[in-house]
Amino acid sequence: MAIASRRKMLAGAGLLALATVVIAQDETYGFMPDGGRTILVQVLGDETLSQVASTEQSEEAWQAWGITRAPDLNPAELETLAGYAALNFPLTPDRIAQLSDSGDAALLPQDGRDLAIAQCQFCHSMFTGYLMHDRDETGWKGTFKAPFHQEIPMTETERDTFARYSAINMPLRVEDVPPELRF
Repeated sequence: MAIASRRKMLAGAGLLALATVVIAQDETYGFMPDGGRTILVQVLGDETLSQVASTEQSEEAWQAWGITRAPDLNPAELETLAGYAALNFPLTPDRIAQLSDSGDAALLPQDGRDLAIAQCQFCHSMFTGYLMHDRDETGWKGTFKAPFHQEIPMTETERDTFARYSAINMPLRVEDVPPELRF
């Protein structure tokens, strides 16, 4: 099997694996806006994940990139994508090599939605502790100053990614949250 064919097959398998994770999250948290990684995979176009993940650009340049690939993105989706990419790319050469070999989108850093789902609900409800808060990016970053939030196992980039996503996408409207998750 040719290397290019193998890479395409592995890339497809990686996207399928990410889709499986997203579908599982969407069953419970499908009401939450997509995060930057998910939006990136949806608008990727002809470029590979490793090409995109090796690019360093400003948030404004990432917005322009997103507009050319998916002009139908709404402003919050575009801002979410651009914020995620500007904060998380370029990846390290080792991670880019892994992406080149596998094409597995799960190798990309978690986005703000992923981080919120993974970290917030262990100590308090997503509804009252996260989904209904209206904060700017500085306000969201400030939550990590509380002693009980300082211990959350997240890097500074992950905290920035979470704060950027949350500032753009929170609060949600009460009626957008399923009744069973309103507590």
